[in-house]
Amino acid sequence: MGLKRPDLRVKIGKIEMKNPVTVASGTFGFGREMADFYDLSRLGAITVKGTSRDPWPGNEYPRTVETPSGMLNAIGLQNDGLDSFINDKLPFLRQYDVPVIVNVVGHTVAEYVEVASALDKTEGVAGLEVNISCPNVKQGCMVFGSSPEGTVGVVRAVRDATALTLITKLSPNVTDIVGIAQAAVDAGSDALSLINTLLGTAIDPLERKFRLANRTGGLSGPAIKPVALRMVYDVARAVDVPVIGMGGIMTAMDAVEFMLAGANAVAVGTANFINPVAAVEIIDGIEDYLKSQGVGDVNEIVGTVS
Repeated sequence: MGLKRPDLRVKIGKIEMKNPVTVASGTFGFGREMADFYDLSRLGAITVKGTSRDPWPGNEYPRTVETPSGMLNAIGLQNDGLDSFINDKLPFLRQYDVPVIVNVVGHTVAEYVEVASALDKTEGVAGLEVNISCPNVKQGCMVFGSSPEGTVGVVRAVRDATALTLITKLSPNVTDIVGIAQAAVDAGSDALSLINTLLGTAIDPLERKFRLANRTGGLSGPAIKPVALRMVYDVARAVDVPVIGMGGIMTAMDAVEFMLAGANAVAVGTANFINPVAAVEIIDGIEDYLKSQGVGDVNEIVGTVS
C-alpha cells in the first residue's frame, strides 16, 4: 500500500486552487497558446495576460532583450481589450477545470473600474489581479502602485466594483513595499501578488544605442529571485492575507523557497518561455518535496523558514 499523496490544495480569497501553482500574467498569453503542451486543468489557476478596457497596441519594437540570468521586456501590456477577452478568449478557458484570474490594467482609475465591473458579471472569472506595478506603460499601473495613496485609490475603487476575489500585484520599484502592501489590504484587497519586474535597461556598445525601443524594460528571471524572495518574506510577515510569490521561479525548489518565506501560492513566469511545461513540472516537484519531508499538507510549510 503506497503512501498517501500530500494535499496540495490552497485557498486565495474565495479561489480554491487544487495546487499552489499559477502562471504569471504576461507569460502565458490567454491559455490557448500553451494548451498543446499539457492539460491546463493541471494548474492551480491561470492568470491571463493584462486586460484593459480598450485595445492597447503596446510599445515599439524591439521590446525584449535577453540578459545574463534573465530577460528585459517592454511589451507595454499589448492586448485586444475587454470585449475581445470576454467574447473570444474566455470561452476557450471555460472548458478547463481551473480558476481564471484576470490581470486588470488601466490608464485611469475609471478604466480599472469599468473592466472590474464588467468581469464581475462574467461567467468563468474567479478573481481579478489589479496590476498597479507594470513599469512599461507611461500612464497608470506603476504610477498608482508607487505610493500608498495611489494604491488605495485604485484598490478601493475596484473593491467597490466587484465581489470577485481581489489580488493586488505589487511593484518592487518602490522604497517601501511593505507600506504599499498594507495600504492595498486596508483598501480591501483579498490577497497580494509580488513581485512584478524590476526596472532596467540594456545598451548596445557598438551601436551606442539602447537595445529596447522603450529604452527601459522590466527585468525578470532568475536574476531577480533573491530580491523577490526577500520582499515576499517581508510582506508575508506584515499582512494577514494570502500572498502569491513570484520572481525567478524556475524549479520546484525555487517555489518551495517562496512558500517557506511565506507565500501561500506561487506564479511561474519567465520559465514558461524556456520550458513550456515548467509549471506542471514544478507542481510535481512540490509534491515530491512534501513526500520527502513527510509533510501531508502543503499549507504546513508556509512561512516556516527560520
